[in-house]
Amino acid sequence: MSEILEKKVAQLNTLMELSSLINSTLDTREIRKRAIEAATQLMDAETGSLILVDQETGELFFEVALGEKGDILKEIRLKKGEGIAGWVAEKCESIIIHDVQNDARFFKTADEKSTFVTRNMLCVPVKTKDRTLGVLEAINKKNGNFDEVDKEALTALGNQVATAIENASLYQELKETFYGTAQALAETIEKRDPYTGGHTKRVMTYSSAIGRAMNLTKKQAEDLKLAAILHDVGKIGVRDNVLLKEDKLTADELEKMNQHPKYGAEILSHVRQLRNIIPGVRGHHERFDGRGYPDKLCAKDIPLIARIITVADTFDAMTTDRPYRKALSYDTAFRELQKNIGTQFDREVVDSFITAWKEMEIIL
Repeated sequence: MSEILEKKVAQLNTLMELSSLINSTLDTREIRKRAIEAATQLMDAETGSLILVDQETGELFFEVALGEKGDILKEIRLKKGEGIAGWVAEKCESIIIHDVQNDARFFKTADEKSTFVTRNMLCVPVKTKDRTLGVLEAINKKNGNFDEVDKEALTALGNQVATAIENASLYQELKETFYGTAQALAETIEKRDPYTGGHTKRVMTYSSAIGRAMNLTKKQAEDLKLAAILHDVGKIGVRDNVLLKEDKLTADELEKMNQHPKYGAEILSHVRQLRNIIPGVRGHHERFDGRGYPDKLCAKDIPLIARIITVADTFDAMTTDRPYRKALSYDTAFRELQKNIGTQFDREVVDSFITAWKEMEIIL
């Protein structure tokens, strides 16, 4: 087998492994990081970078660059057509440069800022059928020079990266649309009660802050955020004469109001993708001592996201004006939370909320 053929086979095997790794996540940041690591490994290069096109301005910016000076490069933006990367993005062509320092297109600021010396470079466009997303670079071949075999392999990787970035971006757009729709639904329900304006957003903010303080996983944090947004969706099933009553509710009216967590769970059960947040919505009025509703769960039997939303929801209720009383101060509300640890609230959740508040993670 010829040396060139052996190199192609080795790069193809590596490319298949790396492409699988890149396409195994929908996290755009992780994709970009893996893309650079893959380019560097595949090309046996000292370092690499991913320069993305700002789709609004056409400018290029360093999204990811490996090495100690990577963060410095993130500050650099290139005008359309500027630098070698700008040329590649504009022409949508791959290029090998053996002597970068003497190339008229070279943007020297990157080296000056990072104190890195770029000797040679292989640069390929990251593109889909419709547009160029950016430029993938392998810099300083460790042994010898970049060649046409390298260019072919890195171009193939660039195409894989483009597909992964586009899929992740579409997923992110769908997720943001979904969150926006959920928020709009929650705010529509809020409009029925003029005394709860902004309640949903505040409960979401407080809940997310608690979640961060408790070091929830990314998935848990996402479920918590969505459950907090939709925690009162069941109020759509409560009649106005009960929901908007300014006087104290009768026992019968209170029983009807207390059905809203159950209504919310029933509404969300029709959407399969929301099954993980249903326990948070259904359980946000449970009490640690088992005297809550609708299921009278107690202690750790109450789902964690429900225990978190309970604290956030109660805190917001205490610190906002209601028809029958004025808002409590934040200090007074926190004392009430602490006083009811073990009966109404989980100590860990309350302590985490206090920690989050003190660290000013919450922007009011």
